[in-house]
Amino acid sequence: METLVLKGLSRCTGEVDLPGSKSIANRALLMAALCAPGQVTELRHMLRSDDTERMLEALRALGVVIEEVTPTTLRVLGNGGRWTAAPRQLYLGNAGTAMRPLTAVLAATLTQPIELTGDARMQERPILDLTKALQQAGAGVRFLQTDGYPPLVLTQAMHGGTVQVNGSASSQYISALLMALPLLAEDSVLELTGTVVSWPYIKLTLAMLESFGIVIEQTSAQQFVIRGGQTYTSPERYWIEGDASAASYWLAAGVLGGGPLTLYGVGRKSIQGDIAFVDYLRKMGGNVELHEEYAVVTGGKLKGLDADLNAIPDAAMTFATLALFAEGETCIRNIANWRIKETDRLHAMATELRKCGATVEEGADFIRIQPPAEIQHGQIATYDDHRMAMCFSLLGFSGAGVTIEDPQCCAKTYPNYFAEFARLCG
Repeated sequence: METLVLKGLSRCTGEVDLPGSKSIANRALLMAALCAPGQVTELRHMLRSDDTERMLEALRALGVVIEEVTPTTLRVLGNGGRWTAAPRQLYLGNAGTAMRPLTAVLAATLTQPIELTGDARMQERPILDLTKALQQAGAGVRFLQTDGYPPLVLTQAMHGGTVQVNGSASSQYISALLMALPLLAEDSVLELTGTVVSWPYIKLTLAMLESFGIVIEQTSAQQFVIRGGQTYTSPERYWIEGDASAASYWLAAGVLGGGPLTLYGVGRKSIQGDIAFVDYLRKMGGNVELHEEYAVVTGGKLKGLDADLNAIPDAAMTFATLALFAEGETCIRNIANWRIKETDRLHAMATELRKCGATVEEGADFIRIQPPAEIQHGQIATYDDHRMAMCFSLLGFSGAGVTIEDPQCCAKTYPNYFAEFARLCG
């Protein structure tokens, strides 16, 4: 297994152009494909990573014409959901931002059965709350191995009406339905049950749908009225923001390495909820200045954080490793959905932090971290999870350093992360 040793870093300074947001990129690809037949959408600042490649492969398999102008500029020819090819199976790897929305959109546009599957980890990631909602609307869903988990076959298209979905596990189920229901001939009412997690990602989806001409009426805190028969309309050009989750690693590194470090691609205008990471980093003692479309970080003196980070679960992981450099205890709360991500991130994070000398309490939906008097060297298992690898890169700023297993797992969302890390940190 490939490993990477990082040790004794003392600075992080310069400029970094963040890769495009995975969440925005995969939504934009699908929305562009759903635009009226003949309409072309130019997607700029496209993220090229494992997850976006799975979406690109799936759309092309369905007959969508996608022209690569440059690696990060794509032109997508809309087909209004009238797929011109009929693959028997779509393989989506471990890309939740492809699996969940494609399942819903294909259930809305189905003309013949299709199987959706993924890698071994995807087959452990639940999708039952979404498929239950689709079945309420008449969709036919058959699980091929384990009920509630991919692989699954869609056998019958859904129709409009009242649909309820449990939002307590993943906001991706809600986003998927918001993207699919406007395609139906009939009107729909989407009712959210449970305590909804990651609301900012739902707001992101709503903002993007508006950019693509879709009208969603929110009638109460957890209810949406969606007119049927809508047509996605191309904005002609759509710029994909830098990844605010990825920004968290650089913001943290800029605190530990003193900066100044300028991050291009996110700022006050960001539609991503993970930009709220900045507010919590400031509470922890980081010096960060947000501009319209970029941010500057210039060091800071860290103290422990106690916060409910349900709204920003991906970026919240960065605070777990940053906690080792802080004075006092850190507690990250209301993060039960870490357990259904690329790995069980709560257990993985607790296990690996202990290797570095931290005292860690792993709760059902929280993690409590007491930093060690002196950080110990640890060989960090990354669980084929890009965020584990990038979070633990921060341990390079300790005297003992860190060994990271399988650093290339970052290819899921940020293929050149460690090359950039080497360029900016030393």
